[in-house]
Amino acid sequence: MLTRSDQTVTDCLEVLDDIRPLGLTHIGFKDVGVSPEVLAELQHRIKASGATSYMEVVSTSREACLRSARVARDIGVDRLLGGTQVDEVLAILAGSAVRYLPFPGRPFEHPTRLAGTPAQIEDDCRRFQAMGCAGVDLLAYRATEADPLELVRAARRGTSGVLLVAGSVQRPEQIRDLAAAGADAFTIGSAAFDGSFAPRLGSLRSQLRAVLDACA
Repeated sequence: MLTRSDQTVTDCLEVLDDIRPLGLTHIGFKDVGVSPEVLAELQHRIKASGATSYMEVVSTSREACLRSARVARDIGVDRLLGGTQVDEVLAILAGSAVRYLPFPGRPFEHPTRLAGTPAQIEDDCRRFQAMGCAGVDLLAYRATEADPLELVRAARRGTSGVLLVAGSVQRPEQIRDLAAAGADAFTIGSAAFDGSFAPRLGSLRSQLRAVLDACA
């Protein structure tokens, strides 16, 4: 994710050019931090690189979330992540190629935290799948009421779609734990930008290589 502290970095276009030699095939951004015009150009460049594009909704009001869903539809992202207005967002995306992965549980504040028990997470995932969602965007490591990996296992029971874990992935062991618990993917942004994922490495490219090595 071209994001830091739950916002798209303002120099996202330059950062994308800098990391292009890595050949990343999944690149995303948040719906806040830069203008819709910059998001549109970012989306265009991500797709031109051959990568799958993601936009995550972290806006807190209903109106802002739905506005972001319209932006995602209009600029043509591959996958829209987050938000809780599932019926309304699916209606906005109807007829487009955008696949939707909403937040299960009860996200709140910004940077976002997550309330909800494993049972609630599992129920939400089942309901979202029945509604036609492509999967879920689980804020496991932002949980305030449950163990993060218990939430991942609950979400896996609840959906056969894409189980993506977003937020506060900062260490290689977390990546291994998520894979073992059934996650398909995760997002990482701040830990790469601030150098905390691999503290002895200096550049963003080196941080991202370390992330890829952890995935392997």
